[in-house]
Amino acid sequence: MARRIRETPSADRPRERLFRLGAGSLTTAELLAILLTTGRAGQSATDVAEALLAEGGPALWHVARRPAVELARVAGVGPAKAARVFAGLELGRRLQEEGRGERPRIRSSADVYRWYAPRLTDLAAEEFHVLALDSQSGVLRDLLITRGILNSSLVHPREVFRGAIAEAAAGIIVVHNHPSGDPTPSADDRTVTRQLVEAGRVLDLPVYDHVVIGAGRYVSFAEAGLL
Repeated sequence: MARRIRETPSADRPRERLFRLGAGSLTTAELLAILLTTGRAGQSATDVAEALLAEGGPALWHVARRPAVELARVAGVGPAKAARVFAGLELGRRLQEEGRGERPRIRSSADVYRWYAPRLTDLAAEEFHVLALDSQSGVLRDLLITRGILNSSLVHPREVFRGAIAEAAAGIIVVHNHPSGDPTPSADDRTVTRQLVEAGRVLDLPVYDHVVIGAGRYVSFAEAGLL
């Protein structure tokens, strides 16, 4: 039977080692175990974390790319623990985005493509993102709005602009991927874009561009004269 964390000498427990030696002294599984807080019958939190990593591959990015509802189904995880794990991963991502205080700037649709392509190109499902920008085109926040087939019923202007308003954005760029690899805009893409541009005018929060990410290429609505 696996030894539980509380049965481990206190000095060797992940949380105690974190305070004593720093977070860098812990394995990925031990860091996840701290977020999980508890295990399940016969398994410690570290055991559950190791199982979580083993399911999608040993790299942490495999966990980050899985839907939260799927993560919650892993034995010993559940909705509350899955939420904590995703919150921790998101904080890490935002810290990386913010860097050391200098915001990355978006000067062209190519910059948008370089920003999103590593995350969106190989996804099996469509994701719709909002890139909230300040008055100098600096990135305030990347906001994931929805995951699934993109259409006007799923992407509502209220959801798109709510986060951007909370970030005090001066404007936004909307981005989504085509899992097929072909970034040619669909009829739904055009409908969604038209609705968002109109809503942006009403809110005085302009939509600068809609960039569709494909396999090794992209389509910019602004460059194509489709806005």
